[in-house]
Amino acid sequence: MSQRRDSVLVSSLGKADSLHQEVLASFPLCQTTEEDLIQNPLLCKLLATLSQHVDPTGLTQQLRKDLEKAEREVHTQRLGWLRVESVHRVLQEILQENRFSRTSSTSAAEEKFYSTLEQCVLVGQCVRLLDSSSDVSEDRTALMALSVERLTRHLPDEQEVLEMKHRLPSELLKYLKKKAASILSYYQPDWENESEGLRNVKLSKLPELLDGEQKKAKSLSEKNRENITLLQRQTHAYLSELLKCMKILQCLILDLRLKAQKDLDRKKIEYFEAKCEIGLQKIRAEMLEVQLDTYTRDKIAAHKRITEKLNAEQKSSEMEKQGVESKLASFEIYGKEFEALAEEYSRLQQEIATKSWALKEFTL
Repeated sequence: MSQRRDSVLVSSLGKADSLHQEVLASFPLCQTTEEDLIQNPLLCKLLATLSQHVDPTGLTQQLRKDLEKAEREVHTQRLGWLRVESVHRVLQEILQENRFSRTSSTSAAEEKFYSTLEQCVLVGQCVRLLDSSSDVSEDRTALMALSVERLTRHLPDEQEVLEMKHRLPSELLKYLKKKAASILSYYQPDWENESEGLRNVKLSKLPELLDGEQKKAKSLSEKNRENITLLQRQTHAYLSELLKCMKILQCLILDLRLKAQKDLDRKKIEYFEAKCEIGLQKIRAEMLEVQLDTYTRDKIAAHKRITEKLNAEQKSSEMEKQGVESKLASFEIYGKEFEALAEEYSRLQQEIATKSWALKEFTL
């Protein structure tokens, strides 16, 4: 039996392939896709059943009717309140304008009319504040011992009120016409040079003009919001592209820096190699100089020692020579012994000559 009812339901709403589209169209606010309905056929049947009892917003038919009725009532009450509020504000503007434009030449009838109107407006405003709605309790209206009846006692005489009410429509019409003319002069500054009939025609079309201006302003406002949304999207897209460009630029800078760093490192290595080579050459030169100084000092010391030794030997040889010469002179009278002594003297002379030559050569 349940399967039969389901088949009847499916046939009443359409074929199986169009059932999903009808369900989705019946619930536009529901975040459900066609794939969800295919995967969950029971959910699709449930939504199809609900679509016969509720509207696209999820309200039942009876609740929709009650809501529409309540909206009409609220709209009616709002229009009534707007009418009363508009008349009240216009009357306040009339009184304020009369207060600032009052002169000594104002007639007594004018002063009486505006004073009566002002007093009635004040009393009416107080009464509306005390009894702004029909559901206000009596305890609340007794604030500061005030009541509607007590406030109405401060109204002017009935005759003065009747005279004010008799004149008030013409004054309202006059003021509203003046205000409409000022509004028309704002939109069409050249209307003052036209005839009275044409001016009245334009005043009669002023509501349509204002309605058109309001629609135009609303359209411009919506377009402005769309432009703002578009601008925000474009700004977001621009910032995203800018971030991408910045990342690409950072990669290029890093790549270029690495390549430049490689060349810079190579040049630094060459520079330090050259600097080290120069330092090594300076060190070698200093070491060679130190070695030469040491060698020179050693040579000078050795030469000095040899010189001192040769000088000592020369002095010793000269002393021996002097001794031999003295012996030769003293033993010259001896024969063969003198010859031996002469040979010894010759040998010593040769030895002295040899050592003198060696000392000279070593000095050179």
